[in-house]
Amino acid sequence: MSSPGISISNENDEFVLRTELVVSEKLNKVFDFFSDAGNLQLLTPDYLKFEITSPLPIEMKPGALIDYRLKLHGIPFNWQTVIPEWSPPEYFVDRQKKGPYRYWIHRHEFEEHGEGTLVRDIVRYKVPGGAVINRLFVEKDLYKIFDYRSAKMVEQFGVPAS
Repeated sequence: MSSPGISISNENDEFVLRTELVVSEKLNKVFDFFSDAGNLQLLTPDYLKFEITSPLPIEMKPGALIDYRLKLHGIPFNWQTVIPEWSPPEYFVDRQKKGPYRYWIHRHEFEEHGEGTLVRDIVRYKVPGGAVINRLFVEKDLYKIFDYRSAKMVEQFGVPAS
């Protein structure tokens, strides 16, 4: 399974999801949107019943913790991430401290691109059950989630004219 602008590969016994999308908004405005943890809910499909349980607003900086609750295939999960790297407006990283993955490290990158901003996601993750569970369940879910996220970014910021 694949989607335009999204790929998942198996590299050195971990999975790597990559996305790229150019939006027509300026770099600082796009980074500011992603700097507000409350906006994560806008980028997450409703069927996940995603809820940030940490008090908002969250000051984004190295060491910031964010707690979430969500449901996937009817199974509830608590998830906690930490921000180990924060470098506005170029990038930041969130890393799972507690959650459903063996590990999850999500690097969000932003760079000026023509009349807009290139938004790039690089997620390195491992799942219990390895390649079989990833292929049967996780990969399909991640394509759907990141497709939704891309569509919401297009709604929020538009795309440059061809």
